[in-house]
Amino acid sequence: MKCVLENGDVLAQEVESARSFFKRLKGLMFRPSMPQGTALLLAPCPQIHTCFMRFAIDVLFLAEDGTVLYVKENMKPWRISPIVRRAVQTLEFAGGTLRGRVKAGMRVDFTE
Repeated sequence: MKCVLENGDVLAQEVESARSFFKRLKGLMFRPSMPQGTALLLAPCPQIHTCFMRFAIDVLFLAEDGTVLYVKENMKPWRISPIVRRAVQTLEFAGGTLRGRVKAGMRVDFTE
């Protein structure tokens, strides 16, 4: 599955899904890195942490319809995000992926 902004900009060529409790709990912990062009989709998920992670990440908190509610770029290890009300999905990317391209209010779509 691909992650695409409303303007056609591809954010990730490959999106891994973490929908079970254990997959969401593990997330990106203990991985040595995250390849560019990939993302991790956690659902449901209104808040994240980067404990036990070895690299910074860019994060999008999404409403049910794919609208971006909150953007956090370059979230370093051992941090906790705010709880984002109405967020039902969280997309995590390698740090530096977003580079200011995504703002709250934009829409993200997933395609096969």
